[in-house]
Amino acid sequence: METLVERPPLAKRLKRFLRYLLVRVALAIVSRLPLGLARWLGAGFGRFAFAVAGGERRKALKSLARAFPEKSDAERHALARASFRHLGMAAFEVGATDSMDRQLERLVRWSEEDRRVLDVALARGRGVVFISGHVGNWELLARRVARAGYPSQSIAKETTDPRLTTLVERFRARGGVRSIWRGQEGAARAMLRALKAGEILGLLIDQDTRVQSVFVPFFGELAATPRAAADLALRTGAAVVVGFCQREGDGYRLWMEEVPWQASGDREVDALALTAALSLRIEAAIRRAPEQWVWMHQRWKTRPAEPPGMLVAGAPTPTR
Repeated sequence: METLVERPPLAKRLKRFLRYLLVRVALAIVSRLPLGLARWLGAGFGRFAFAVAGGERRKALKSLARAFPEKSDAERHALARASFRHLGMAAFEVGATDSMDRQLERLVRWSEEDRRVLDVALARGRGVVFISGHVGNWELLARRVARAGYPSQSIAKETTDPRLTTLVERFRARGGVRSIWRGQEGAARAMLRALKAGEILGLLIDQDTRVQSVFVPFFGELAATPRAAADLALRTGAAVVVGFCQREGDGYRLWMEEVPWQASGDREVDALALTAALSLRIEAAIRRAPEQWVWMHQRWKTRPAEPPGMLVAGAPTPTR
C-alpha cells in the first residue's frame, strides 16, 4: 500500500515560501553589489541582529561564558557583538557573487606551504577527508579550493524547504562546489565513491546535530561531535586534513594541516581518538580568532547520559 506523505500545515508552508522568496530577492540584490559595499552592509546587518535578536544574543553569551570563564562580562559581550558583525559580513561577502568571484584569489590568500599540505595528502591516492568548522568563512573555503581545480565535494544538510536546498546547491555549483546531501538516498555510497576516486570530501563537525556522535573535549567540556569524518577515514584509509578560511586584514587566509592517525584495530577507540584530535584543531582555530565562530549555536546542548571514560583535554594526538 502506498504511504501518503503528510503535508505541513498551510501556515508553515506559507512561512517557508515567504522565506524562500526573501532569500531569492536578497541574493538577486546582493549578488550585484561591489564587495566593499556588501561587506559594509553585512557588518551593519550583523550589528542590527545583535541588537534585536535577544534569544540568539543570550545563547551566544551563554556559550562564551562556558568557553571563556576567565573573561569579564564586558569582554564576552564585545566578542558576541563582533561575532554577529563578522557573520553578517561573511554572509554578504558570499552573497556578492559577481564581485567576489572576480577577485576570489586575491580575497582568499592560500600560501604554497598550505597548498602543499593538500597536494601531499592527495598524492597518496586514497582521497582526503577534509575537516573544517563554522569558523571564518567556510563557504569561501570550499569555493577557493574548488576554483583552484581540486576535485572536491562537500557534505551538507538539507534545509526544511527543498526549494532553498536547490537554491543553495545551484549557488555552490556556480563556484565548482558539489554537494552530497546527507539525508538523501545513496549519500553514504556517494561519499565512499568520492574518496575511492581520490577526491576531497569536506565535512563540518563543530556542531551538535542529530547525527551519530561521540563525546570529546571542546573548550574543556565534553561536547557531542559528529563521528562520520573519523569513520570514513578509518574505513577507507583516506588522509585527514583540517583547514580554515579566517579573516585576516581586508581578506581571508587559508590554513591547512594534515592530522596523522593510526588504526589500532579497535574501531570505536580509534574513531574517538581521531574525532578528539580534530575537535582540538577546530578549538585552536576558534581561539585564534574567537569573534569568527558561531557562538549562538548551542554546542553543549546534548549531555552524556553518565560520565564516560573518554579522552580528556590534552590527550595524545593519534599518529599514523
